[in-house]
Amino acid sequence: MAGRINDEDVKAVRDAVPIDAVVSEYLQLRNAGGGNLKGLCPFHDEKSPSFQVSPSKGLFHCFGCQEGGDTITFVMKVDHLSFSEAVERLAAQAGITLRYEEGGYNPAHQRGERIRLVEAHKIAAQWYAEQLATGPEAETGRIFLAERGFDQAAAVHFGVGYSPQGWDHLTRYLRGKGFTDKELILSGLSQEGRRGPIDRFRGRLMWPIRDISGEVVGFGARKLYEADNGPKYLNTPETAIYKKSQVLYGIDLAKPHIAKSSRAVVVEGYTDVMACHLAGVTTAIATCGTAFGGEHIRILRRLLMDNGSARVIFTFDGDAAGQKAALRAFEDDQKFAAETYIAIAPDGMDPCELRLAKGDEAVADLAEPRTPLFEFALRQIVDRYDLDTPAGRAAALDEAAPIVARIKNSGAQHEVAVELAGMLGILDTQFVVKRVAQLARWARERGGKGPAPTGSQSYEAAPRPATSGPALQLRNPVYATERELLKLALQRPELVSPAFDAYGVDEFTAAPYAAVRQAVLDAGGAEYGMQDAQEYLVRVREAAPDDTVRAMVTELAVEAIMRRTVDENYAGEQLVTVRRRAVERRIQEIQGTVKRLEVGGDPAQLAAVRNELWVLQQYDQALKTNGAAAL
Repeated sequence: MAGRINDEDVKAVRDAVPIDAVVSEYLQLRNAGGGNLKGLCPFHDEKSPSFQVSPSKGLFHCFGCQEGGDTITFVMKVDHLSFSEAVERLAAQAGITLRYEEGGYNPAHQRGERIRLVEAHKIAAQWYAEQLATGPEAETGRIFLAERGFDQAAAVHFGVGYSPQGWDHLTRYLRGKGFTDKELILSGLSQEGRRGPIDRFRGRLMWPIRDISGEVVGFGARKLYEADNGPKYLNTPETAIYKKSQVLYGIDLAKPHIAKSSRAVVVEGYTDVMACHLAGVTTAIATCGTAFGGEHIRILRRLLMDNGSARVIFTFDGDAAGQKAALRAFEDDQKFAAETYIAIAPDGMDPCELRLAKGDEAVADLAEPRTPLFEFALRQIVDRYDLDTPAGRAAALDEAAPIVARIKNSGAQHEVAVELAGMLGILDTQFVVKRVAQLARWARERGGKGPAPTGSQSYEAAPRPATSGPALQLRNPVYATERELLKLALQRPELVSPAFDAYGVDEFTAAPYAAVRQAVLDAGGAEYGMQDAQEYLVRVREAAPDDTVRAMVTELAVEAIMRRTVDENYAGEQLVTVRRRAVERRIQEIQGTVKRLEVGGDPAQLAAVRNELWVLQQYDQALKTNGAAAL
């Protein structure tokens, strides 16, 4: 096992890689004011952005699910890495060589499993690409690409490669790079043979599949030879780094274009993605051997930001399989806030065939929104019935109405119900509208578990996760002021120091806030934050006794301060208010003690308590009159 990473190196990594740059690899961020950025949380489904990033503090926090932390924490959570693996990945990006407290510099074989598997795929992708570019055997692959309109430059752009027909060419190459047989099997690049590991992919054209951060995590392999008894397309099996339901081919290239244009085009294959991008449709992506589903939607929603103008266009073949795929996509339609459309090329051609037959302009035209996906799905249902008979129209309505009832936007639901009446040829439009509304009401009364349409799944979004941590009545002005003072202590320590460090933990009446105050104390006080702001927040988070308090620290460090102009006067107001309330509570306690001692108490003790009461009353008056100057 590798030793503990040197603390100075961890700090160097944290400082070297801006958190907004890392988070932007996974979701679109926009200005949230106060120097913060916001986006849709990658850790839970949400309709509006509650995930905030503070570049100046190096922290993120979701006000919806309460996930939060620094750059390292984000990478750990989003990619399911250990602490060491996350630091190693970020260190590699920043060009920082890590030192280990036990065992010196980190040798390759000591690295975390995920890092090793990603490295193996990176090296394999480069090797496959070299085989396609220069290998004599790869001529078959080059011809395949050329026949579909892709030259060498296109192959390089998409990283396309070739796997030789031999049994263990790649396996032996990766062994030479220091990878063990176990790692090669775990990666999915090799498989068990009679005499040891052999190459999984042999004699195939290879497309590297990258995750949203651009790391190669798997491959899609296309059969080239008749003698190959395997399937037409063979993908990497499920591994620690490759989950086919969580990857989209081309997302690494399409990501900035999807975020900028608020549009995504979903196609069916690797060559379709290539054809679209080369034709100027740079928002094209494809699934990898599986139907488009909920996890894919989560990836796209983080990039589309669910604004009102977002568009998702599905292009499917016009055959029965393509229509079935479109209906599957419609089952998840309501998980999008974006408008969804379907585009079917003339003569049932896919984008790759269309580009060859009619050129780039035809592909670009195909990607323009055409038919709303709900309209296509309803049409497929309606067309199965004989609408010339009352029984046929009634049966079609029975199947189609529950689908319309699941549309969450009431205005859109009404409009689609009217369109459905037109499709069915039912003249009494209001009858259809009322039927749909009734089904929608039943669904709401049953908690969204209304009668599901035949052959479909529920379109309801996943329930919002319960937030962690104690519930606070933030409308209580006492709690609100304590919260504001802690935000200042974490975000602007120079405005409240050194006075804040003299405040007792008991001056914070909300238990979570008292715990945060203690964490600041244990981390060296707010004055430390004036020396190194980011390291100060790291120390406060580390001083938190548990994850709940740690999450509260992150939340307070990221949440916007309530005043637009944050200066010494505003900070002084919060300091004085919290202190005066503490003094007033103490005055009330002492007044009760005085009353008790006046009835048969010790005269000397009574005099001492009265003196303490007088001192506190004078202090309270000074705070009231002179403000922060009296602290």
